[in-house]
Amino acid sequence: MDAGLAILRLVVGPLIAGHGVQKVSFHLGGRGLAGGAEEFRGDGFRGGRLTACAAGAGQIGAGLFLAAGLLTPLAAMAAMGVMTVAATVKWPKGLWVQNDGYEYPLVLVIASAALALTGPGRWSADHALGISPWPVWTSLAATVVGPVSGLLTRAVLHRAAAVAGEQTPHARSAR
Repeated sequence: MDAGLAILRLVVGPLIAGHGVQKVSFHLGGRGLAGGAEEFRGDGFRGGRLTACAAGAGQIGAGLFLAAGLLTPLAAMAAMGVMTVAATVKWPKGLWVQNDGYEYPLVLVIASAALALTGPGRWSADHALGISPWPVWTSLAATVVGPVSGLLTRAVLHRAAAVAGEQTPHARSAR
């Protein structure tokens, strides 16, 4: 079981962190902070650069902490939050990723929830520091607060009426 959890963390964590790197830099196919800000504005979000920085930092931090198995419920909660926002952007296009749907963000939300609920395993920073297993209430709270925080972020930052019908010319990637 520990090997499986380590593999899950070491795949999911860097993928989430990579999304964050793309939002704020030219690495991993990113278009720099200006490109990340443009993407968020094109998706109807307020804030531009600030929103791109916050999302990028959240994804980078959550992904790296998940990969290390450090503060796992909190890292999973943050990952679920940012990837829930991504799923809401993709929602109108349906489930499947070939139609730019929400399939991929959903998989990352579910994988993060699984890590919050199972814990990171013995091959993790949490175990090395003696802070795992986490109390059940912590894991359950993380699996609720993460997606709810993503939905609240969407509600607060999205300008649906202001951008109805607007499209940006760039191809959007999964958050």
